[in-house]
Amino acid sequence: MVEHRVDWLDPVFVALSIMGSWSGVWLGIALALTLAWRRPNVFLVVATTALTTQLLTTLLKYAVGRDRPPTVVLDPEPLLDVPTTSSFPSGHSSSSFACAFVLSRFAPRLTVPLFVLAALIAYSRVYVGVHYPLDVVAGALFGLLVATALLRLLGALRQSPPRTPGG
Repeated sequence: MVEHRVDWLDPVFVALSIMGSWSGVWLGIALALTLAWRRPNVFLVVATTALTTQLLTTLLKYAVGRDRPPTVVLDPEPLLDVPTTSSFPSGHSSSSFACAFVLSRFAPRLTVPLFVLAALIAYSRVYVGVHYPLDVVAGALFGLLVATALLRLLGALRQSPPRTPGG
């Protein structure tokens, strides 16, 4: 895939990759919605999702230990600095799809643009040369799994009866 790069698209995919770092774009979208709607829970749920997904993805990366493409295929060179963590699964993909999923539950009208952005960020990791396609697919699926589990947990916590003192 990286052998078919288009020069004028290089900065676009580099920017998308940077936007997905540390879930920055997703936290920004959540903050904008929180302020617009005056609902702090939007930001809190998205931030919790981003943090949990990043933590679980990092644990999975250490368990798998897959080398990144530039350590195996030396040409062409990656467009970004190569992270030192394992390649599988893609953290950008997992957090992007997890956050897009959660945000789409708060803002259903934004579902398509949110998932398009998540897919572009995921693809950018292959385009810039720091992930294999399977890394981003696995990351996307893992992110959706984590987000689904978190939303179910949140729903269960909301429905559970409040604890009474001494009981």
